[in-house]
Formats: sequence, C-alpha cells, structure tokens
Amino acid sequence: MSAVGGLAWRALHALLRALLCLQRALLAAPRAWLRRRAAASCALLGPAARALAFPGAARGGRRPARRRPGVRARGRADGRALQKLPLHVGLVVTEEEPSYADMASLVVWCMAVGISYVSVYDHNGIFKRNNSRLMDEILKQEQELLGLDCSKYTVEFANQDKADQVLNCQSTLKVLSPEDGKADIVKAAENFCQLVAQQQRTYTDLDVNVLDNLLSSTSGFPDPDLVLKFGPVDSTLGFLPWHIRLTEIISLPSHQNISYEDFFSALHRYAACEQRWGK
Repeated sequence: MSAVGGLAWRALHALLRALLCLQRALLAAPRAWLRRRAAASCALLGPAARALAFPGAARGGRRPARRRPGVRARGRADGRALQKLPLHVGLVVTEEEPSYADMASLVVWCMAVGISYVSVYDHNGIFKRNNSRLMDEILKQEQELLGLDCSKYTVEFANQDKADQVLNCQSTLKVLSPEDGKADIVKAAENFCQLVAQQQRTYTDLDVNVLDNLLSSTSGFPDPDLVLKFGPVDSTLGFLPWHIRLTEIISLPSHQNISYEDFFSALHRYAACEQRWGK
C-alpha cells in the first residue's frame, strides 16, 4: 500500500504542476496579445502621425520644449532683476569699422531693459554723419524685436535740429562726435560770461558745481552713469570729457557681433560695482 500511495502522491503532484503552468500560460496570453496588437498599431500609425506632424510623434510623446522669451519680455525681466539700472548709458566705439546693425542692436537692448537715455559715439563721427542710416537700422530692429505697442521714442542729434521719429519705447537717443563735448563746454563758458556781463554772477562764482549746472542746461542730458567702450584703445577718445568724471567705464573687446548676453553681463557688472564717488 505504501508503494501505491507514493505513486499516487507523485502523480497528483505532477498534475498540480501541470495545472499551474497552464494557468500561467492562460494569464500571460492576453498580455502578449495586447502587446502584439499595440506594436502592430504603432507600425501602421507611426508613419501617418509623422507625416501629419502630430506634436510629440517624433519624440515619443514628450511635450515640445518651451520657447525662449523674446528680447522685449526678457529685457524687461532682466532690467527689473538688476540691483541698479543706469539712467544714461554711453556706447563708445573706438574701432575703425563701425557696424550700424550691431550698434542698433545695442540701442534696442538698452530700450528693452528700460534705460532712459542712450548716447552713441565714435571718434571719427561716422555715426553722426550717417545718422539716418543708423536710425533706419534702429527702427527696423526695434519693430522686429520689441513690437509696435510702446509709446513715442524721441531721437535727438546733438547740435542739430531735433528729429522726432515714431519709435516704440520711452528712451532718448543722442548721436555724438568729438566736437560735441567741446561745444558743450564752450556754450557753458559763453552762458557764464553773459551772466557776469549782466551782473548776475561774478567771475569768482565759477566752480565745479556752477560749471556742472551750466553744462547740464546746455546738453539736456544727465551725465552718463555707465559707458560701454568697445575696441582695443584704452581711452574714450574725447567722449564728453567733463560729463564722465564720475562715470563707470566698462571695456568690451568689440561691438561687432556682440550678443545680448555680453551686453547684459556688462550691465550686471555695473549693478554689482560699488561707486565711492571719489572717496
């Protein structure tokens, strides 16, 4: 009986194992069938989805990357992020080959971050002699990069009649050449002499503060807080010799092919600097 019982037990055990294997096979069959159906569907629909340019079809269903904000939106955010923003920036080119497109980009970037006054200067007076060409390039880039919903933008050329152009940000541009800084000093001296002749002043009244007030009244611009000097020359080459006595000057290798990142990095350096005002 014991032998018969042992054989019966082994037969029962083998039957149970066979039933378990059958159960696993039955459970796995639907999953495999579903996987095969899904693979077949992808093979059939994948090319059609790519042909129709469905979003995410070529990237496994991932969301498209976010677009970087435009210059206008980024400029506003960058301007607010700075600890301090210059009121007046001078863009001084000491290179022999000025680039109208790159200078226009710098002006538009100044407008975008919220700088109120911008001076453009080169020691040969090329920009001033060809101010209409520079103006056209600024208008073009401003419309492309900043949009058309800002208010009027006043353009003033030093020692010339004012030329108002319909631009799109509250900034004022002045195009300068070497004679402009000297002319301001001459005008200030003439005004002081007239005051002395009218007995409103005496010659002993002339000091730094009086001359500074006279120069401010002739230029109509505040003194530059920041000068961005472009080129290998370690000099501003006659740019407003009196007005920049307290100005922060940052040198950059070239204005040609300059990027917005380089421009904003210079503003960040200015915002981080500690100005001691001669103390």
